[in-house]
Amino acid sequence: MADKPSVLFVCVHNAGRSQMAAAWLTHLAGDRVEVRSAGSNPGTAVNPAAVEAMAEVGIDISAETPKILTVDAVRESDVCITMGCGDTCPVFPGKRYLDWKLEDPAGQGVAAVRPIRDEIKTLVEGLIAEIAPAKPEVTA
Repeated sequence: MADKPSVLFVCVHNAGRSQMAAAWLTHLAGDRVEVRSAGSNPGTAVNPAAVEAMAEVGIDISAETPKILTVDAVRESDVCITMGCGDTCPVFPGKRYLDWKLEDPAGQGVAAVRPIRDEIKTLVEGLIAEIAPAKPEVTA
């Protein structure tokens, strides 16, 4: 894995789970990780309930847009994570592939999306601990 690992979150519509996961990783890991998200059949907009749920924890994803999954996005990523939605990624040697089984927030209100958001945060925190732990501060 490179000095700065790269993670790709994949979900069919790239409108809910993968957008929340990418936002959590960006928020929690900062510039220690390169973050992408995409879908095989991207929606037209990010799920409004996901936008609202993330805003409740101080993360604004309202300007995000669903993106199409490309072979290049997979090739350029160290870790490819599908969100339990049946999407598959092209397989390249040396990549790590994970599938996080998460409930689909599509068509659900913010109350139903909150637990999904919180589960994603926990999974992202575990991922960060593995691939980009905080470096200890150097004291002089």
